[in-house]
Amino acid sequence: MSSTSSGGGTTPSPAVELHGITKRFPGVVANHDIDITVAPGTVHAIVGENGAGKSTLMKTLYGMHRPDEGHVYVKGREVRFHSPSDAIKHGIGMVHQHFMLADNLTVLENVVLGAERRFGIGKRARARVRELSEQYGLGIDPDRLMEELGVGDRQRVEILKVLYRGAETIILDEPTAVLVPQEVDELFDNLRGLKREGLTVIFISHKLDEVLSVADEITVIRRGTTVDTVDPAATTARDLATMMVGGELPVPELRESTVTDHVVLSLEAVTVRAPGGRAVVDGVSADIHRGEIVGIAGVEGNGQSELIEAVMGMRPLASGRVRLEGRDVTGWSTLRLREAGVGYIPEDRHRHGVLLESPLWENRILGHQTKPPSVRGPWIDRSGARADAARIVSEYDVRTPGIDVIADALSGGNQQKFIIGREMSGAPRFLVAAHPTRGVDVGAQAAIWEQLRDARAAGLAVLLVSADLDELIGMSDRIHVILRGRLVAQADPTTVTPEQLGSAMTGAGLDGPKEGDTGADDENGGRA
Repeated sequence: MSSTSSGGGTTPSPAVELHGITKRFPGVVANHDIDITVAPGTVHAIVGENGAGKSTLMKTLYGMHRPDEGHVYVKGREVRFHSPSDAIKHGIGMVHQHFMLADNLTVLENVVLGAERRFGIGKRARARVRELSEQYGLGIDPDRLMEELGVGDRQRVEILKVLYRGAETIILDEPTAVLVPQEVDELFDNLRGLKREGLTVIFISHKLDEVLSVADEITVIRRGTTVDTVDPAATTARDLATMMVGGELPVPELRESTVTDHVVLSLEAVTVRAPGGRAVVDGVSADIHRGEIVGIAGVEGNGQSELIEAVMGMRPLASGRVRLEGRDVTGWSTLRLREAGVGYIPEDRHRHGVLLESPLWENRILGHQTKPPSVRGPWIDRSGARADAARIVSEYDVRTPGIDVIADALSGGNQQKFIIGREMSGAPRFLVAAHPTRGVDVGAQAAIWEQLRDARAAGLAVLLVSADLDELIGMSDRIHVILRGRLVAQADPTTVTPEQLGSAMTGAGLDGPKEGDTGADDENGGRA
């Protein structure tokens, strides 16, 4: 329905309205009496700390949850969704943070899959994909094989998928989490193109500066309820952070250098091959010292994941050596490395970080099965694990009703905080930290950065992999750039900019030390 304005015209109905939305789960109220109105043809951002209820709210709008109370309106008409199919029929589409694409299929096949009835699978479908790509400036060739595309193009394919299904309102969940700055700029250009064509975008993000640059309105959610909806032109990142978590916006930064000349981890010409024989890690050499954080910058898919798995004993080396404090640990199992003092914050917390269907106290044991407080002698120490899980929940502000709650009941950010608390509790000598703050709010970011700073000052050596270039620059003593499995450049965090680092990540080059310069000969190895 439309309303009549004072000038005699009509005002279009909101694209989406959520009124009094309440959603309860056992032991927790995820959403309480939330009100949001999204104007058509706008980018409407939703921000909030971990566990604030953003994802639950969007899953309700997308038909994955049914609200216990409240009403959902699309274009002025009340709707009741029982599944995502119902939402799609009403023009609601969602692009999830973790892409749902098949690498062995073409763009066209990925887009059409599950929607074959719309335009078939042949010429009409290809023509429609090309038309949408050109109309919205996505620049996607329908015949490209998915495995040939970078992260930014993959995200555009996901947007293309929802457009192909007729979406008029698109939900984007943390869309910039895996993009370099240039790709973020391209995404925002795409979003402006969607707006010009009259489409509506609901944008979920933890990156407040990005939200301020692209949104027409911003709704802040805190502890499951609406705090306010504000005009980006009349607010700041500091204001948003205060509304979200009651504090100032944290800044990733190291203080004085704590780097020593003692090498904790040494990679010597490490090469890892894919099943077909292609080198996905190609002759990587680097030293990481006690009290040093070494960052790895790269567009996802350039070998950083395989390098991490090789260091953690999860992938065999085709050649090269890994040494831990001078001892050759090449070929050691993951368990043996963990027992030797290697901590691990995994890239994918659902695959390697938590057992989703197990309670938190059991997840405290995961990866630490041979050490107290997980065991007493040859037996699992249930009371010790429970007590330490409760300590982690308290110290790391993990939002949960209790330690008997399964991990899947927690938001992704709270799962991440629990994982980091567990890994730091093991007093590791060396830590692999893969995207440690991905998907966490500004308050949790500050806590995680402080933990890493404190551990570095106490002598911990850290290999940090992150898609957040501000985090890499602020939290690293040295940065290596990885491209197609090789270390192609080294950057000084005290002088490099995110734009320069992003250029190097895409092969444009970077002034400074080149491939093969590990920094091992530097007297301090870090910042002054």
